[in-house]
Amino acid sequence: MLVAACYLSYLAISIAITIWVARTLHRSGRVFLLDAFHGNASLADSVNQLLVVGFYLINVGYIALALKTEDPLKDFRGVIELESGKIGVVLLILGGMHFFNMFIFTRMRRRSTKELAV
Repeated sequence: MLVAACYLSYLAISIAITIWVARTLHRSGRVFLLDAFHGNASLADSVNQLLVVGFYLINVGYIALALKTEDPLKDFRGVIELESGKIGVVLLILGGMHFFNMFIFTRMRRRSTKELAV
């Protein structure tokens, strides 16, 4: 019974965090993408939506893969420790993906501003 409760709470927490981060990045990233694409709103919105889809696919895919455990869960402490480890990895992946995207778009923006200056 502890394993089922752990799985359900892990899924609920991880998916809720993923949805919240994706919505926040989608909403706040539009301005950044508009600047990176020189005001081309349709391109910025399209890239923004594609990033969200990829974000969901990677994160929900990892969440599903990480669901499996062979650890014996004998008490509530074991559930919390297992779940916190799994959620911690999800958070690290979300953060890593965010910083990778920021790195790529910053380089892209820097390159486009250099082209405009020339």
